Amino acid sequence: MFETSAASDQPDYDLLNKQLASILEGERALMTNAAQFSALIFNSISDLNWAGFYFCSEAKTPTQEKPCDLLLGAFQGKVACVRIPFGRGVCGSAAQERKTFLVPDVHAFPGHIACDSASNSEIVIPVIKDGKLYGVLDIDSPRLARFNAEDQAGLESMLAAFVAATDFSSLPSV
Repeated sequence: MFETSAASDQPDYDLLNKQLASILEGERALMTNAAQFSALIFNSISDLNWAGFYFCSEAKTPTQEKPCDLLLGAFQGKVACVRIPFGRGVCGSAAQERKTFLVPDVHAFPGHIACDSASNSEIVIPVIKDGKLYGVLDIDSPRLARFNAEDQAGLESMLAAFVAATDFSSLPSV
C-alpha cells in the first residue's frame, strides 16, 4: 500500500514528483491517473479544501471562439461546480489564456465562481499536451495567499509528469 507523508505548508516537490511517478507507473488511464494525482496533492499539501481537474467537453452552446466548456473531472474535496465556460472564473480564464493563474484572494478576482464559499485562494494550471489544451488542474485553499511561486513551479512540474504518463485520447481538445 502506498502511504503519503503528512500534509505540509512547504511540500518537498521533488519527493512528490517521485511519489507521483511511482503511483502512475504502468497506468495510462486518464481518470485513474487524475484521481490518484488529485488524492496525492490533496493529502500532501496543507490547507487545501479542493484539488482536482476540469476537462474539456463540448460546450452546451458552442461557438467558434468557445467550442468547449470545462467539465468536472476527478477531484478531492467538497461537491463542486459541474461545468465552467471558457473565460469564466479562474478556471475558465486559465483555460482560455492557457496560462497558470495564481490568485491570492479569489474574492478580488473579477468573475470568480464561488463553488465553495470557504475558498480564499486558488491556483489553476492548464493541462496542455502536444500544444493542445485538455483541461485545467484546480487547487483551492481556505487560506488567503496560500500559494506562492515555489508552489507554482512544483505543481507545474508535477502536472507535466502527469501529462507525460497519461493518455488523453478520449477527450476533446482545443
